[in-house]
Amino acid sequence: MTDKMTPLEIMQKLISFPTVSSESNLPLVEWVEEYLGSHGIVSHRYTDPDQPKAALFAHVGPQVEGAVVLSGHTDVVPVEGQAWDSDPFTVIERDGKYFGRGTCDMKGFDALAIWALVEAQTVGVNRPLQLALSYDEEVGCTGAPPMIEAMQPILPKGSAVIVGEPSMMKAVTGHKGGYGYSTHVQGFEVHSSLVHTGVSAIMQAAKLIDWTNTTNAENWAKEPDAISGMFEPPWTTLHVGVIEGGTAQNITAKDCRFSLDMRVLPTENAASWRDAYLQRVRDVESEMQAIHPDTKIVVEQIFDVPGLKPEENGEAESLARSITGDNGSHVVSYGTEAGQFQQAGYSAVVCGPGDIAQAHQPNEYVTVAQFNAGHDFMKTLVQGLAG
Repeated sequence: MTDKMTPLEIMQKLISFPTVSSESNLPLVEWVEEYLGSHGIVSHRYTDPDQPKAALFAHVGPQVEGAVVLSGHTDVVPVEGQAWDSDPFTVIERDGKYFGRGTCDMKGFDALAIWALVEAQTVGVNRPLQLALSYDEEVGCTGAPPMIEAMQPILPKGSAVIVGEPSMMKAVTGHKGGYGYSTHVQGFEVHSSLVHTGVSAIMQAAKLIDWTNTTNAENWAKEPDAISGMFEPPWTTLHVGVIEGGTAQNITAKDCRFSLDMRVLPTENAASWRDAYLQRVRDVESEMQAIHPDTKIVVEQIFDVPGLKPEENGEAESLARSITGDNGSHVVSYGTEAGQFQQAGYSAVVCGPGDIAQAHQPNEYVTVAQFNAGHDFMKTLVQGLAG
């Protein structure tokens, strides 16, 4: 693999690995290691201790701090149940678009970042360039924090991180934080004709779900401040996406489980929202235990993704704008690993090819024009680092 591959060839290779979050990404990581190694670039891994997955990071240029970091994730969402017109794991060009799972979210950017790293190694750069490829982004950005921590003692610390989630090559400087909770309500079974002596886990869970509805309505009614007003919607949202429970129509439900996610404005304290929910949980649990002591509610946090706060004179934002020429103000309501890099002391921005509306969809695609715009971005970036 001594020949340099084009960004399209690299994307085709990356997409050929079906790295759905439930599966291993090690074959992809091994291929990237081998390809970078064939061009004299040393890669490093963070290997997950509990599953066959790894993050990969690498450094090109002088061994000094201040690198530009190109960050992407290697996992993709499932394709089962989706109606695809072609093999999801083979890139197909049609009607000015590249189709395939991950073309948009976000192996297209990963391919461009790998190309840029090899190009920087080839031409030589005065300011270093780093690559950071994580795993398990699609299940709550859980793979990035240990990767970021592992990078610190091995690579000179970078100063500007470009997270290449699809943003139509616009500089996104803020996003909401994402926090997920799994709630298990454990009731007490009786015949439904004696409902007053039992505790229906479903009916008690409904109280918690209704709290989310009430809270959403209260948040909606608030007057947004300047930063909140940039988001759509301009308030913190709570959402229950999955619920299951019960045994039969005439038995008070023994168990009910549901998932709750919060999309918290970066200007608000996520812990206060968590505490508010847990207080409501304690209140409902007390009502349950007053009827029967063998009842309880167990809450488990399943993901924690900090928001990205707009930075004053942010280095990453300035860099992205200088290359793209974009001077607009852009924030998004979905979460990314940018907030985790920012929390670790990096300046961060989101800027990548493609439209987020295509992410996770059947027949996912990135337009050829957007992919080429991403390539132009990388060429300009490498030229600037070399100059």
